[in-house]
Parts: sequence; structure tokens; C-alpha cells
Amino acid sequence: MSPPTGTKDKSNSAAARVLGSVSVATAGIAELAVFHPVDTTAKRLMSNHTRVTSLSQLNQVVFRNYANESIVRKAFSLFPGLGYAAGYKVLQRVYKYGGQPYVNDILSTRFGADFENAFGKKTGKAMMSATSGSLIGIGEIILLPLDVLKIKRQTNPESFKGRGFVRILLDEGMGLYRGWGWTAARNAPGSFALFGGNAFAKEYLFGLKDYGTATWTQNFIASIFGASASLVVSAPLDVIKTRIQNRNFDNPESGFTILKNMVKNEGVTSFFKGLVPKLLTTGPKLVFSFALAQTLIPAFDKVFSK
Repeated sequence: MSPPTGTKDKSNSAAARVLGSVSVATAGIAELAVFHPVDTTAKRLMSNHTRVTSLSQLNQVVFRNYANESIVRKAFSLFPGLGYAAGYKVLQRVYKYGGQPYVNDILSTRFGADFENAFGKKTGKAMMSATSGSLIGIGEIILLPLDVLKIKRQTNPESFKGRGFVRILLDEGMGLYRGWGWTAARNAPGSFALFGGNAFAKEYLFGLKDYGTATWTQNFIASIFGASASLVVSAPLDVIKTRIQNRNFDNPESGFTILKNMVKNEGVTSFFKGLVPKLLTTGPKLVFSFALAQTLIPAFDKVFSK
């Protein structure tokens, strides 16, 4: 069913979407120098099964064998898995930021009228953006092996047993997709909130008829809404996902067992472990990358359309 007039934004070219996403991904590699240590900190806090009640405990949880070393050695100890993180970041951003507009176009063409009838013109458009984000987020599990290896390097390097990337791929095979269901369950609401929060801000805060016409400032502010909502909504499942993925290859544990033990031994607040460092660091870099992608893609489209 064709969407009513006003429901669908102007579509950007395929080349513009890819180039915009690649540019953001390339810039993201530079971000790793600043943000990867905090990501490691967040992952180690999420992987910790005890309550942290003092600075000395926090020091031990975060820096582990380097807890009593110098500040410099402590800092360098927070960079494991950097190569996997770089590969994952590039592929994930090209896929996510470049792919979501395609899914949104399909939904707009086939179901635009249904969304508008169900939610109204303005809300229907924002809900369609959120839904397309959710669908693209679920598909992101294809990149799961890189994320798994990054997390294991950050939290459980002993699980590698001296093996390199190729050897692990040959040895573990589909085992690298362990926890894919929990990852999809975490990505679906997280990406829904990311693209949905962003769309709602553009629709109701700035009153934009075409999201592609947003200025850098509008994209930046809208991205704050989306990124913050995404991190908070996905936090509980992100903790479970991380604990599934940081286990030894030969000693897996189901997500339901992890969930039960967390509630029993650590309390409900354990589902939000690592959220503060994520909001302080992942939040800003997600805001920056998302805003940059939304600004560059229309800019490249203008160049190619001349």
C-alpha cells in the first residue's frame, strides 16, 4: 500500500548512504583511542558477579592483575580487543546507519498508510523509523563473532589459550554465535529506541517534515534523545549478553541461568551494572556518530545529485 503524501522523506542515493556511513565508521576508529578503555571498564563491571562497595574493590574489578601497578600500566591494560573493536565498529556502523534508511523506505512504501492510520501522520512516521531501526538491529547479529571476541579479550583473555583469530574461527565455528537470541533481544529495543527517540525529537521538538533536512545542531540534539533511550532500554539484556559472551568457549552458560543467578545473588540493580560509564562515554560517541551519519548522508546525496 502506498503511503499518503508527507509520510515518506526524500530518499538518499545508495552511494551517499554508504559513503556517509563509511566516513562515520572511519572517524569511529579514532574514537577508540579515547573510548575503548571505558568500554573495557563497563564490560568488566557488567561481568563482575559481586557487589562493589569500595574503591579498592572497584580498582580490582577494573584493573585486575594491574590493580597495584602504575597509572600508565593501568591505562594500557584497558586496551585488549582493540583490533576486534575496530573491525566491529566499521562494519556495524556501515550496516546500521547505511541499512536503516533502506528498511525505512521499504516500510514506507508498503506499510506507510498502515502506520499513519494506526498512529497518526506524525507519530506514524516516527514509529516507522523506530521499527526499521529495530529490524536492522536484529540483523546486526551477523557481526556477533567480532563482538564476542572483543568482549572475551576485554574480560576473559585466558579463553583464547594462545590461539589467533583464524584458529579460533576454525575451532569454534558457530559457537561464536552463542547468545545470538539474547543479542537480538537486546538489539531490537535498543535500536528501536535509538532511531525512534531520534525521530520523535525531530518530529515533535523541531517539527521537521523531512528528517533529512535537519541541521547539524538538530541532528546532534535528536541523537542525544535516541542514544540515551537506547542505552537505558537495552542495559539489562546487555549485561546478560555480555556474561554469556565472556564465558570460556568450553564452559557456556545459558542466559536464563545467568538471569536467575543475578536476581538471586546480586539483586535487580545488577541489570544496570556498567550503565554509568556507558552513558558517560558510549552515549557521547553514539550521539556524535549518529548525528554525523545523519548529516553526511544528505550532504553526499547533494554532491551526487548535481
